[in-house]
Amino acid sequence: MKGLRKITPYIPGEQPNYVNMIKLNTNENPYPPSPKVVETLKNFDAASLKRYSSVDNQELKKALGKKFGLSTEHFLIGNGSDEVLAFCFQAFFNSSDPLLFPEITYGFYKVWAELFHIPFKELPLTDDFDICFSDYKQKNGGIIIANPNAPTGLFRSHDELEQLLKEQTDVIVIIDEAYIDFAGKSAVTLLKKYPNLIIIRTLSKANSLAGLRVGYAIGNPEYIRIAESIKSSFNPYSVDMLAETLATAAIEDDAYYQETTEKICQTREWFSEQLSTLGFCSLPSKTNFILTTHPKIKINELYHYLETQDIFVRYFPNVQRLNTYLRISIGTQAEMEKVLTVLKKQVL
Repeated sequence: MKGLRKITPYIPGEQPNYVNMIKLNTNENPYPPSPKVVETLKNFDAASLKRYSSVDNQELKKALGKKFGLSTEHFLIGNGSDEVLAFCFQAFFNSSDPLLFPEITYGFYKVWAELFHIPFKELPLTDDFDICFSDYKQKNGGIIIANPNAPTGLFRSHDELEQLLKEQTDVIVIIDEAYIDFAGKSAVTLLKKYPNLIIIRTLSKANSLAGLRVGYAIGNPEYIRIAESIKSSFNPYSVDMLAETLATAAIEDDAYYQETTEKICQTREWFSEQLSTLGFCSLPSKTNFILTTHPKIKINELYHYLETQDIFVRYFPNVQRLNTYLRISIGTQAEMEKVLTVLKKQVL
């Protein structure tokens, strides 16, 4: 048949729905959205849905501007950070030189590059799964780095990112900060010094709003306007009215999310230590998940065993170097204690 397009799609984690299951496969936040979000939802005027949603998303941009100390022109809002990234790929990576990103990272990067006919080059990680920034000192049409990286969970310092930016002044550099709230210092402070920097954030992880689908880009207004033109050419109403209202409430309740993020980080460190006592080898994560392996256990068998116990984690059988690892999202302390009990039965 003429005109058909074939592409290898991104494969998301499965979405099981069992009573009493422990779902640790898509890095969702185990804690509910903030009380302010819940209250805003209760008071939402459903009659307003007869109107189209905002095109410029000014209310959410104002909340973000207050959070980051930037004007509203620095933000692009989208239907999840995935959509925002898709807009940015189309807006910024149109060179004949290859887009550079790690060979092991968020799987959507390769999918978008292929979908939008962007030449790309995947650069290998070190033996320790780290990004080697010196490899990026080559001719390119742009760079995208997830920091912390996924699915490794490894975090690169603010100074290392700045060195990368110093060396890449004529292309757009995107830093995907989906997990930054669990890690450390954001690259946002580098924006004024490096106008070619674009930062991507999501409300799906630290803000407990994965089901709402809201993400945003932060960058130089000149470049944000270019990405806005892509959005307007595709779907100017991509963020619905309810989503923007609840996302704004979430951004305005930072104290609650700092509290839940701290709980997750504490549980992460505890769980990592407990895994170590069972013989697991885990990467030093700065996210809300842990990538781990065991030298004496067949990981695929452990993965399926956990499923029989209604514990769902992520396994990457078709990804070289990851097919002997499990990625385990961090749930509540009680959930992780149950997971540990199940693992002890299988390992000890």
